Amino acid sequence: MMPELGKYADTVLSAYAVSLLLLVVLAVWSIWRARKMRAELETVEARRKRAQ
Repeated sequence: MMPELGKYADTVLSAYAVSLLLLVVLAVWSIWRARKMRAELETVEARRKRAQ
């Protein structure tokens, strides 16, 4: 079901591969960052509860 890309096949497929790789990297980075921020927030909230 892949269209005939002719002489541009390498360029188009490499662009797709780079785009897909960037999407995966951004998703992984976003999840990692969210977990880190959640841990920091829990630490700050715990410190705040102890101070009260």
